[in-house]
Amino acid sequence: MKRRDFFKQTLPATVTFPALINGFSVKAHTAQSALVQALLGGTTDTDKVLVIIQLNGGNDGLNMVIPIEFYSNYYNARQNIAIPQNKILSLSGQLATGLHPSMKGMQTLYNEGKLNIVQAVGYPTPSFSHFRATDIWMSASDFGDVLTSGWTGRYLNVEYPNFPNGYPNTQMPHPLAIQIGSITSLTLQGPAVNMGMSISDPNSFYNFISGVDDPVPATPWGKELKYIRSVTQQTQQYAAVIKNAASAVPAQAVYPANNDLAAQLKIIARLVKGGLKTRIYMASTGGFDTHSSQVNTLDTTTGTHANLMLRISDAIKAFMDDLKGLGVEDRVIGLTFSEFGRRIKSNSSSGTDHGAAAPLFVFGAHVKSDITGKNPALPVNATVNDNIPYQYDFRSIYASLLKQWFCVNDTDLQTVMLKNFQEVPLCVNTACHQDAPDEILRRAGDELIINHPNPFVQTTSITFRTKGGHTLIQVIDQLGRVIRVLGDRDYVPGTYTLPFDGFGLPAGVYYARLQNGSLQQVRSMLKSR
Repeated sequence: MKRRDFFKQTLPATVTFPALINGFSVKAHTAQSALVQALLGGTTDTDKVLVIIQLNGGNDGLNMVIPIEFYSNYYNARQNIAIPQNKILSLSGQLATGLHPSMKGMQTLYNEGKLNIVQAVGYPTPSFSHFRATDIWMSASDFGDVLTSGWTGRYLNVEYPNFPNGYPNTQMPHPLAIQIGSITSLTLQGPAVNMGMSISDPNSFYNFISGVDDPVPATPWGKELKYIRSVTQQTQQYAAVIKNAASAVPAQAVYPANNDLAAQLKIIARLVKGGLKTRIYMASTGGFDTHSSQVNTLDTTTGTHANLMLRISDAIKAFMDDLKGLGVEDRVIGLTFSEFGRRIKSNSSSGTDHGAAAPLFVFGAHVKSDITGKNPALPVNATVNDNIPYQYDFRSIYASLLKQWFCVNDTDLQTVMLKNFQEVPLCVNTACHQDAPDEILRRAGDELIINHPNPFVQTTSITFRTKGGHTLIQVIDQLGRVIRVLGDRDYVPGTYTLPFDGFGLPAGVYYARLQNGSLQQVRSMLKSR
């Protein structure tokens, strides 16, 4: 095959293709050039970095962050997979909540003041489809809306509205967003072009910075591949800066072996220390779809899920230690997410099925270290349909990090997030000249929403206290879906009562949810026959 025919048949102008630089596999995306996409110049003066870790498959958050105060209900719901109470890892200053026994690294980070555990994160109408739920989390869309842009992609587009025209440039010759170990995801997709690039093979990264070519087959196609590499190496304008950044870091802390997440985070630490101005990094690890054999039957602290918890915990702890040793931990905050949680009740296969809300981790030297929110109240006799209702909309987490870490102003935040989501106190960045709201921490013990009677047969009254301003009152069913919105408006400060009529609803557990600025609270209600 002639070279020009090879290019014509394999590299159409409108198709994204992998660029290979000395074995360094990169995917660059742009509507105009597959070689210069994902390079940008900033408008906000910040050296802060956000690392997003995706846990593919739907993590069982109830066995990750364990509600010790409701241990009897927890154990009754999942006797075949429950963690023994005496094996749960304790957290400094916390008697009601603990961690899976494999997560000693995360326990240490919490006790060092570098971890915020956000309880019951989800959204009003949860999807139990891996694909749709992942799209929702990456795009920050409502359940009924399909968006073609991601939340960080929209953020980068606000910061760099002319991208990719004129990039790279002397002001910003570096990629803004890099995804390690996967193709570039929807999270990094802007309204028009993708704002990120991918290092799809961590192993090839080290060949790249060492100047070692991956071998090519001794075939005509292999010769063409070698030719593509040579052309790409000459034309990829960001190859030199990435290589220089990586080469500037000769030594790093020890990372756990045979840990795919650790391998990705090690690269991120190296690039941050090496001087890249990249703001967003993404990493991912899979295996969380634990429908069966989640634990070893003879020891529930071991097995598939325990190995997953160990992988996350050890990787993040090594990453944090490395950042500290490299002198750059003040620049980085990390976030974990999974497309959904698992059901409260385990199944007969020693596993858990697709669920709704679940906890997530925000970690870093500048997080407001605490447990945000309350342990989910678990029913005494959970059924296969019972789900954890959400306390915090995941988009509130995104909005809070953008505002508190990247100093995004309220107008731009509305453009990025598409709606106004309440702020949650997650981190401190003095450069933003603002303090994250701490009212949620001060009022964590207050009972802000109750109902009477409880249990109720058909009707009950829901009483709530608001500090004033926009207040949302919702009723959520066992599947985690919002089935009724009782109040969604501005109130003056005070106590209010709203009627709830459950006519036609089946008997079972329901939840009343209050959202008032940074305050969220969920109250369980029992409808009897």
